[in-house]
Amino acid sequence: MAKKTIIPIGPYHALQEEPEFFKLHVDGERVVGLDIEIGYNHRGIEKVSESKTFEQSVFVVERICGICSTSHPIACVQAIEDAGDVEVPERALYIRSVIGELERIHSHMLWLGLAGHFLGFNTVWMWVWRYREELLNIMELITGNRNHYAMMKPGGVRRDIRTEDLPAIRKMLDGLKGPLALFRDAVAEDPLLHARLKGVGILSREQIIRYCALGPTARASGVAIDVRKDHPHAAYGRVDWDVCVEYNGDVYDKTVVRIREMLESIRIIEQCLDRLETVTGPVDSNPKEIKPGEGIGHYEAPRGEVFHYIRSDGGNRPARHKVRAPSFMNVVTDREAVIGETVADATIILAAVDPCYCCTERMAAVDAESGRRVLSSADLIRLSQEKTERLRKEWGREGLKLDWQ
Repeated sequence: MAKKTIIPIGPYHALQEEPEFFKLHVDGERVVGLDIEIGYNHRGIEKVSESKTFEQSVFVVERICGICSTSHPIACVQAIEDAGDVEVPERALYIRSVIGELERIHSHMLWLGLAGHFLGFNTVWMWVWRYREELLNIMELITGNRNHYAMMKPGGVRRDIRTEDLPAIRKMLDGLKGPLALFRDAVAEDPLLHARLKGVGILSREQIIRYCALGPTARASGVAIDVRKDHPHAAYGRVDWDVCVEYNGDVYDKTVVRIREMLESIRIIEQCLDRLETVTGPVDSNPKEIKPGEGIGHYEAPRGEVFHYIRSDGGNRPARHKVRAPSFMNVVTDREAVIGETVADATIILAAVDPCYCCTERMAAVDAESGRRVLSSADLIRLSQEKTERLRKEWGREGLKLDWQ
């Protein structure tokens, strides 16, 4: 009988984009257990936001995730607008959806390229990322940035999309349709991809519901949830589009869902561009204050629903800001998907939920026996600052030049 052993993946690993630590409990080539350890990347975003003005908080949450750098701001500004009963001009709603769907395409293309790399199919990686570059060039044309677009603000958007830029956007979208259809057909017809992806890392509909999984992870298992359709916002209730659903719950169907969603995003964007040619007016209602109240905002990020809660006390900054990113719900499904699979398939299964660990990090100090919280947020910040200062002094004594201030 093969000896049971533990295979570590992380905290630093060539095929994982962020620090995280998985322990695969293996019996021969079969995974029989999985430990998930995260907590390497906590940055205190919620606490930082509560020390900033409402407009500054939008820039802060844009840094939660580089790939969802417009999803968090959309959810954030919607929470602020909900709390303060702020109206948003119609033209701004279309622009929000254009930016959001362009980001969805580039996020899914990034995932598809990395999936090809994980499988040793580097041709897929290089071709997908080659076309992703053209999309990022358009994002730079519209917003001035390839990532972190700084477009969202309470009451609307910071910049309009110029009429003279619409033909370039349409040309880029037309140029993407052929390659995306090619990738769709490659996944549908390539026997090697079938062998590596079909029947691998299956999550049943019941498991998805039990774990409250989100996004493509849920839709690949037949759960047709999508915030854009279930709770229409921005321009999603004003254009025609479909939720993309598959039913087998394996890595193959997760791949198919993301490719189909990219084509659906193009459909959404093209309709929004049509509306921008006729809908005129301001792109910002320019609210002067946020009255006391509570608000929620959620958005269908590329990985699933991102949720923001804002409480206003009538001042110029959030009294409380709470964020829940989709990976917080999706990562825990790895225990169901990986156990029983082979070591060779473990990495692509872990990547199939498109995890973002810096989005997911939480920190709390709890007594293990009683479950009672023993340190407040202020205590954790104070201890962190004291440790940083202690290390600074210790390293400085060894002659290292430190220029942290």
